[in-house]
Amino acid sequence: MIKKFFKKVLLILLFTNLVFFQISYADDIDNSEEYNFKSESIETSASSKSIDSLSINSRAYVVLDRKTNNILIGKNENQIRKMASTTKIMTAIVIIENCNLSDTIEVSKAAASVGGSRLGLKTGDKITIHDLLYGLMLKSGNDCAVLLAEYAGGSIKGFSELMNQKAADLGLKNTHFETPHGLDNENHYTTAFELALLSNYALNNKTFASIVATKSYTVTINGKNQNISNTNELLGNVNGVYGIKTGFTNGANRCLVSCCKRNDIDIICVVLGADTKSFRTKDSIKLIEYTFQNFKPVNIEDLIIKNFEEWKQSNLDNFFIEKGCSNNVNIKINDLKDKIILTHSDNISKINIDINCSQYLTAPIYKNSSIGQINTKIDDNIIATCDILVENDILHKSTLDYLSEFFINYKNYFYNLL
Repeated sequence: MIKKFFKKVLLILLFTNLVFFQISYADDIDNSEEYNFKSESIETSASSKSIDSLSINSRAYVVLDRKTNNILIGKNENQIRKMASTTKIMTAIVIIENCNLSDTIEVSKAAASVGGSRLGLKTGDKITIHDLLYGLMLKSGNDCAVLLAEYAGGSIKGFSELMNQKAADLGLKNTHFETPHGLDNENHYTTAFELALLSNYALNNKTFASIVATKSYTVTINGKNQNISNTNELLGNVNGVYGIKTGFTNGANRCLVSCCKRNDIDIICVVLGADTKSFRTKDSIKLIEYTFQNFKPVNIEDLIIKNFEEWKQSNLDNFFIEKGCSNNVNIKINDLKDKIILTHSDNISKINIDINCSQYLTAPIYKNSSIGQINTKIDDNIIATCDILVENDILHKSTLDYLSEFFINYKNYFYNLL
């Protein structure tokens, strides 16, 4: 009797521990305090110039300019951290790029039994990859993540290899994936900056962008419809926000990646490690509003061209080409990658154009050779750079050129002597 009693107690303890384990690491099942959009307001005025005055709770954050990948605001943005369900950004883009979204697949036992946030799939259910992606990104379904991983990679491990290969292709050196859902794992991590870069890449895919911009959707499981809503609390509540993904585990705390576009300014905001859902919401809004109030687009190309043309007028006659057929040099600048750069309004007056160009050259010089560089700086920080190029070939003097030059000089010498 005593042995049976202890066996029952042991089974109860094991079951309780299993449930606790699942809840402790249940991604996006977050019942912490939520931000009340109707009753609360963010005290961020246009005159607030100091980012420190915003009192951000999140351990790491970054605001990225989508057009240039430049960091506008950041704190611990290169610090390696757990990413929770923001992992599914990579899961989704790997699936979209490698699978036929119209395929229908059957739910495995492994997918049906995974813990955390779920779409609610059961073993044997049938659903399209297209609808699984909505379940993955809107409902943050871990069951969807596992099923998609098994389908595309053969296993969780196989799919993780696909994820890591994609991360390598994108140059994400401080990012590593072990799972498709993001439940806590010491070898599963990223940084706020690299998560922003990944998000920017993913948003360039129209299918991905359409999914994460969806507030609610109807998936079909076994021919039956089920309505789901997006876990992204900023979508539909903050002006200009059009995606992308929430996240929560005990190890990662609250995470949120959001993208926002107003007029010509398009940004990605990442907050990692917030204490509550309310904090991650409030932090994201503060950072978004601060960015739109304090950063302005500056036409760097116009500034560079203006300064370059002025420099040319003063210096073009000062070129000397050693051993060259001619000293006539035509120069230009190459096309700028980023013509418009978002700059804090306080720094616009500090923009400086620094032109460095070699004027003593040695032939031969070929068309489109770089002979200098123009750096656009704010204080000592380079925000843009371009090359100064030669527009024409300048060949090395031949023997005939030297003889001709000798006779001309000889003639001029005697002419002056007489």
